[in-house]
Amino acid sequence: MFLCYAVPLISLPFNGPEPRMVDTQQTRPLQEAQTRAKELATTLENQILSGELKPGEQLDEANLARRFHVSRTPVREALKQLSASGLVDTRPRQRAVVAKMTIADLIYSFEIMAVLEGACARFAAQRHTAKDRLTIRAAFEACCKMTEKDDPDAFYRANKDFHNSIYAASHNPLLGDQTIALRRRLEPYRRQITFHPGPMARSDVEHGHIMQAIFDMDGTAADRLMRAHLDMLSNDVAGLISALNRHHDGN
Repeated sequence: MFLCYAVPLISLPFNGPEPRMVDTQQTRPLQEAQTRAKELATTLENQILSGELKPGEQLDEANLARRFHVSRTPVREALKQLSASGLVDTRPRQRAVVAKMTIADLIYSFEIMAVLEGACARFAAQRHTAKDRLTIRAAFEACCKMTEKDDPDAFYRANKDFHNSIYAASHNPLLGDQTIALRRRLEPYRRQITFHPGPMARSDVEHGHIMQAIFDMDGTAADRLMRAHLDMLSNDVAGLISALNRHHDGN
């Protein structure tokens, strides 16, 4: 026979650290600074690619802060972002300058990009899952929809999602990381090219062929089509840089 006794609960003192509460008043300024830095980076990026800011031109933090009515913190962060994409050269104890990107530099970078993305497409054809199919198709349809709406900003985001979905479908994290890292460096040039109706519509057609090759599990075709897609983009970007160089030389 078991006897049950009521055991009184004893409240023991808590000697651990007090739980920390998130101070939204402290995090809000940081978020606002990050937003301003991103907006400033986009503005400077457009000015560089449009030729308003010329290769070799100095980018002084104090001058930029006064010009855009911001503190130097978002300016410094924006320049870091542009440096990561190769549009700006930054050196210790020196002012940042607009990078002098040559056509050869871009072509070499896109050649590597074509190899990496081709490999992603080939592995995606061999390894993709049913969920990957849904993600790839959704991104493809979003691209087509944005082309019909003639919305370059939205198309660029959907286009990025389409390529990212193929990186993920390759199920090779190391390859995906390497591809994304190089893509980030080329991103400003890719974005500038997509802001035209012709390349947008052409990309939709090429995306459709790439997607079908992946769904058919034809790795060889998927690799070849993706490389051709990047080669065409490389030619468009080279034309853009050549035009910018002529503009700068004329001035």
